[in-house]
Amino acid sequence: MKFSREQISNGIWILAIILIVFTPIGFHLRVLVSKVIATSADVVEVNEQNTLKNYHWNLVDAEGQHMDFTSQQGEVVLVNFWATWCPPCIAELPSLVELHKDYTNKVVFAFVASDERDKVTAFLERKGYQLPVYFEASQTPDALYSKSIPATYIISKSGKIVVDEKGAANWNSESTRALLDSLLLE
Repeated sequence: MKFSREQISNGIWILAIILIVFTPIGFHLRVLVSKVIATSADVVEVNEQNTLKNYHWNLVDAEGQHMDFTSQQGEVVLVNFWATWCPPCIAELPSLVELHKDYTNKVVFAFVASDERDKVTAFLERKGYQLPVYFEASQTPDALYSKSIPATYIISKSGKIVVDEKGAANWNSESTRALLDSLLLE
């Protein structure tokens, strides 16, 4: 039996699709594509910025320590919702790690995982990431609720949500750093 060029081409495409959808190769490919297309996060127009009025939100870290989000009111805060199974989340984490290294004592970071604690801990150890990771112990405030991940918010000292980004972004950009620096001066 002799195959035509079209049949061979179709077979290659079917094999590629199977590899992407059903194997870890596809996950890593989606991470790579997300990294390539990630751009700096956009600042929400001033007249469209929502104010976080409800800081009542309980989080628990990997060691079981509780954090009441109301204690962060009046601070510049970056909240990132992510999961280990989410390719765009994994793609943007290296830029968030770099940003966190430089702003850890200036900005409050809360990486809220939508995943099992054991998986998150193993992932962070494997990657060598030192991040303040939390798990939700109460309902997310409405202003920070998103049906998709990654979702990242930057909140000013006055509670304005100045960045509301869905999808992967390059957080270690000059524009994000300039924004954080200006918010810290408020």
